[in-house]
Amino acid sequence: MKKINLIVASTIATFSLIALPAKAVCPVCIVAVGAGLGLSQYLGIDDTISGVWIGGLTAATAAWTINWFNKKHWSFGSKSWRDVITVILYYLMVFYPLISQDLIGHPANKLYGIDKLAFGAIFGSLAFSGFSLWYVNLKKNNNGHAYFPFQKVAMPFGALVFCSLVFYFLTK
Repeated sequence: MKKINLIVASTIATFSLIALPAKAVCPVCIVAVGAGLGLSQYLGIDDTISGVWIGGLTAATAAWTINWFNKKHWSFGSKSWRDVITVILYYLMVFYPLISQDLIGHPANKLYGIDKLAFGAIFGSLAFSGFSLWYVNLKKNNNGHAYFPFQKVAMPFGALVFCSLVFYFLTK
């Protein structure tokens, strides 16, 4: 019986992900970045580069959640406070376990005196958020149209790839 419940739950979860339309940041992108993070540890990729993707994933998830709240017209009293609290909660959910497991804060894992994972996450969050906002501005200035197909995905993803390359050469 438990096996059947697991199969049914897995099927429902899979179909619910497939049926979702693209949002501000699509769930497929979030899952892809998450899978890449697990692989990076296995491949021995520097923590600064992993941090870039952790920061980008956290920013993407927070933006996606805020967009979902907006679609449902859930303000919880104040949209501004809701957005701030949402972002803070996501960063706490991601970084508290990393800090408590000593993945952040290890004295030998520093770049320019700052923890590599945290350093990369700061740049990843800023790059993802900045390029996502830049895309919105470019689209607004182009009569609501992107300049090229998949620009919404390419710009933030490209920013994360660029940051990864910069940190690759800095830590090499």
